[in-house]
Amino acid sequence: MKTAALTMAFLAVLTRVPLIAQPPQLTPEAQAARQAQQAQMTQQALAAAKIPPVEDFKPSVLNQPGKQYPEVNSERRVRSTLRAPQAQTVQLDIGGVRYPMTKGADGVWTGSSAPRDEGFHYYQFNVDGVNVPDPGTLMFYGASRWGSGVEVPANDRDFYALKDVPHGHLQQVLYPSKTAQNAVLRCFVYTPPGYEKDRSTRYPVLYLQHGGGEDETGWGAQGFAGLIMDNLIAAGKTKPFIIVMANSYVPGAAGGRGPGAPPAVPPAAASAAQPGAAAPAGPGRGGPGGGRGFNFSGFEHLLLDDLIPYIDANFRTIADQPHRAMAGLSMGGMQTRTITTAHLDKFSHIGIFSGGSIAATDTPDMAAFKKKVKAVFVSYGSRENGATGKTNVEALKQAGVNSVFYESPQTAHEWLSWRRSLYQFAPLLFQK
Repeated sequence: MKTAALTMAFLAVLTRVPLIAQPPQLTPEAQAARQAQQAQMTQQALAAAKIPPVEDFKPSVLNQPGKQYPEVNSERRVRSTLRAPQAQTVQLDIGGVRYPMTKGADGVWTGSSAPRDEGFHYYQFNVDGVNVPDPGTLMFYGASRWGSGVEVPANDRDFYALKDVPHGHLQQVLYPSKTAQNAVLRCFVYTPPGYEKDRSTRYPVLYLQHGGGEDETGWGAQGFAGLIMDNLIAAGKTKPFIIVMANSYVPGAAGGRGPGAPPAVPPAAASAAQPGAAAPAGPGRGGPGGGRGFNFSGFEHLLLDDLIPYIDANFRTIADQPHRAMAGLSMGGMQTRTITTAHLDKFSHIGIFSGGSIAATDTPDMAAFKKKVKAVFVSYGSRENGATGKTNVEALKQAGVNSVFYESPQTAHEWLSWRRSLYQFAPLLFQK
């Protein structure tokens, strides 16, 4: 009975995750109904958290060295502590629910959540109304601030586990950008094992974008992109290629950090939210798309005019359309769709993770599309609304386009969906 109650509450909370990639247009009545439903689900999660947990907690793998908390148990519940003897109230804020914490005689507050999905989760504490990170964890950039992260072990985590295999290099690269008013910007570049040893080999490139409220650190830190690639290459499941991860927010453009801004520094903590948030907005250079106050054309110009030329000039790339791909999650998926379909002369492989899809009606010249595009990959978590994406992929298949739809089991709009998506997408790249 205990396990059943926890599972029901857990699933109820998961269904409240907003489908940010394709937000519905709700009437005021529907919006009110959704808010009432979310309030009910929050109460169910709070009730589930009151059930005593199974005491087999282990420290999260994302903790700072030597730190016991946060910890996760076999029920996928998260527990953490905070020493705050003068505080009046402390809450554990994770998954859009604030769980009350209890103060001990030593001034240490302790609290646990209802069961969470497997994979990575942003979270924070709320101390007397102020949001603060957990000092026990490493820091991750999401929800437009640096904050805490916890890892709930996944049953299939072997594909992104650290193993004794040849490893590539994930390095910070600083590059000049005329698009960003002559600022020097940062990206991260993954080069596959052996890149430094064999100076004669050149490689294809995947440009891989983060979601809304995240930055260029996301795919390396939360997404484990380097480890996923190392393991795939070691198993012979994918061809080696370079991955470039840049910041979609361009200084000087709408939604950017401002001219010449340095890499993001921790701002005041915002409310804990789902990752990758982005909603459609106005048109950009390549067609419709954008985020809340965000202009896709800014990154489009930066990618085409600054970043790709810099990478081709400074890394051993195969600098042509057949050997260049683009993919992204949520907002990054929307950017991918917008930019690639407008520039088929630049990209041959397209990956959209929880960020919409490409309909056959979006391609006025299907013959040219089939000739230039070698693969279209669309994915969603099983708890997202991916039905339209699946339908569009089937339509592309019927039109003769090499298209794949993938559904991540038992996940929503979250990092495990996107880790699995990269794992499925990478073997499709650069096969011919």
